[in-house]
Amino acid sequence: MEERDPARLESPVKFEAEVGGETIAIEVTGDHGRYRVAVGPEVTDVDARQAAEGIWSLVIGTVSHVVDVSERDGVSVVEVDGETYRIRVEEETRYIIRTRGGKAATGGQVLRAPMPGKVVHVEVEVGQAVNPGDALIVLEAMKMENEFRAAVTGTVKEIRVQPGQTVNPGDPLVVIE
Repeated sequence: MEERDPARLESPVKFEAEVGGETIAIEVTGDHGRYRVAVGPEVTDVDARQAAEGIWSLVIGTVSHVVDVSERDGVSVVEVDGETYRIRVEEETRYIIRTRGGKAATGGQVLRAPMPGKVVHVEVEVGQAVNPGDALIVLEAMKMENEFRAAVTGTVKEIRVQPGQTVNPGDPLVVIE
């Protein structure tokens, strides 16, 4: 059996980074310390090597940088070239779930799948009363289980999926009135 190389990205890894209140899409591909990084529309080749715990050596174009990265309160603190940046980095799937997972409608909620995945568990039954924050569905996407919760007070009118079912983005999962 071939051992997986942790420095090799099998497919693009997508992130959303929040810097100074602005959210920026980032996509990384590459292997063995050589990566192609797309930040928004700009694409840059980066040679990245970890020199020590929290210390990275980056070569961007022909310019070398030493970067100190630490984490404080869930935010990455990045120090480079005398500047300090507070960056919140979130894997794209988690970002989609957090920002688009359940949309409230007037008088109810239609929970729609934000990405392709498989229904692992249905937490509610038709006719059940729910309150904001109550668990509705557990969806597995990209090998992570994500729990979706009610955004409104109401009654479960419809459950349109069952455990084991594969769903696509936008598919309705649960209807609350």
